[in-house]
Amino acid sequence: MSPKITAEASSARSIYRILTKEYPDAKCELDFNSPLELLVATVLSAQCTDVRVNAVTPVLFNRFPTLETLAAAKVSEVEEIIYSTGFFRSKAKNIKELANKILNDFGGEVPNDLAKLITLPGVGRKTANVVLGNAFGIPGLTVDTHFGRLSRRFGWSTATDPVKVENDVAKLIPEKEWTLLSHKLIWHGRRICHSRKPECGICPLAKLCPSAGIGRT
Repeated sequence: MSPKITAEASSARSIYRILTKEYPDAKCELDFNSPLELLVATVLSAQCTDVRVNAVTPVLFNRFPTLETLAAAKVSEVEEIIYSTGFFRSKAKNIKELANKILNDFGGEVPNDLAKLITLPGVGRKTANVVLGNAFGIPGLTVDTHFGRLSRRFGWSTATDPVKVENDVAKLIPEKEWTLLSHKLIWHGRRICHSRKPECGICPLAKLCPSAGIGRT
């Protein structure tokens, strides 16, 4: 490891320690009772708020409580239930297809392996890491828009491609912390480090952040 990486890692871990104190209760804000429910909820969360998804998923799983009933569901019925989450046609199609693939290819169990998860319709690395980290306890970095934005503002990565951001940050923070780091970055991005007007004046990271001052002070 080069001196430059060592310095970056030290700074990143200092930021993480402050985030840990600031958001001790940070967690996945999607409600779920099983890996399948979290998988479906995460698919629905694309371009939609967690609050909206949490209002829709109980209705969906009350109507289709098992993997088998979800796989057999009419797409039109799923579309009607998830309409308010946006992109409802593609989401409904993906949900039905992923249910069938889990039944046919994975013995009816949501796989706890990234390579297998990303073979499911509508599931990319971000969704897979959400499921791995929160349903199975397997560390993963969830590079959503908040995570990517903050990583660039902190100087952890210059990339815009989520996979490159994931690889850059993985070199700075211990693997066992990846899932919690994801939650804390997302919480901080939603609450203080906003996209257009970050609240730099009240940010607990201002002394460490190389982008401090770009927002309201």
